[in-house]
Amino acid sequence: MRRFARRHLALRGVPAVVVAIAVAATGTVASGAAYVMTSEPKAERATPGRAPAAAARPTTVVPASEQPSALKHVVPPDFLVISGQPVSKRQLAKVSKLAHVRDVITVDAGAVRLQGGQANMFAVDPVRFRAWTPLGTATDDALWTALSRDQFVVSDDVQRQLGLRSGMQYAIQGRTQLMTTMGGAGSLGLPGINVLVGRTTGRRIGLVPDIGLLVNAPGADLDALQGGLRRAVGAQSQIINLHEKQYQPQTNKKAPRGRPTSYLQLYQQAAGTCPGLSWTVLAAIGQIESDHGRNVGPSSAGALGPMQFMPATWRSYGVDGDGDGKADIMDPFDAVPAAAKYLCASGAGRGSLSKAIWAYNHSQAYVNAVLNLAHAYARRFS
Repeated sequence: MRRFARRHLALRGVPAVVVAIAVAATGTVASGAAYVMTSEPKAERATPGRAPAAAARPTTVVPASEQPSALKHVVPPDFLVISGQPVSKRQLAKVSKLAHVRDVITVDAGAVRLQGGQANMFAVDPVRFRAWTPLGTATDDALWTALSRDQFVVSDDVQRQLGLRSGMQYAIQGRTQLMTTMGGAGSLGLPGINVLVGRTTGRRIGLVPDIGLLVNAPGADLDALQGGLRRAVGAQSQIINLHEKQYQPQTNKKAPRGRPTSYLQLYQQAAGTCPGLSWTVLAAIGQIESDHGRNVGPSSAGALGPMQFMPATWRSYGVDGDGDGKADIMDPFDAVPAAAKYLCASGAGRGSLSKAIWAYNHSQAYVNAVLNLAHAYARRFS
């Protein structure tokens, strides 16, 4: 049985309420950091379907670069930090040494002008950053290929509000102005952050290097970690606890329709295939087995994937959950509904939940852990 940590469900879908985040304005970097408060892009003249705005000065077209590698795991962010100045290697080392911190990643950031509106932009390494985004975005190869080709990606809300169209070029105004192609849109899962570019593009626009920081710390005391982050990166920094209610994806007692964009939605949708099975049970198993897809490699017993199926069991219960023509033990869109199928066949939807969990892992301690964690999720998301 895998060791597990009791913590809030670290799933990043579209936040229920997008709260303003201060990001250093790229236009004033040379004279010291200025800040802009923005919760949504402020479109002055944005009209859906309007032609891209013409450049006001000579522009540069960003060249292509290497394509990103395939997604291997997901890293649910627990904190978003916006620093008043670039995070130093020493500060990053302090953050990495805080209790329960497993992963950290820095990003360049700044406020930019796009299609007559103002937006907050992150410049990222597509290969590393994709694991930190919501599941539906992280598994969308087209978005990350676009970023690797120095195109830009926006949140779904920004695409609608500013009338942006994939494949069209737009002027992005920072310290300099670039004509850059929009590569797509998706859920970015970070409050107040609505545009992504690659780091090469970010440098050319003039974003501030390394002032954004994401922290993954499964099992951490979130209040204690927040204090530790503030001491590590400075009191002037904004420390955003992504588990606070206003940043959680909205939930629905009914299974969501369409392709899920987060593990939370995936658990909900899969549970809907087994009347009587709660999504919280799948979430508890997903956390214990792989930390929601974080650790998908083979266990000592040979179990694989986000729901840790044995290959022999998968041959009997594996499903093609996303309709791509194959049942992939490593694909969460297949593995989570397969777990629901297995639990259902073992009696989970017919009043034999404990027996079904026992069938999943022959340990009473495991059964108790799943039930306790499922109850915690039910309280957290009620």
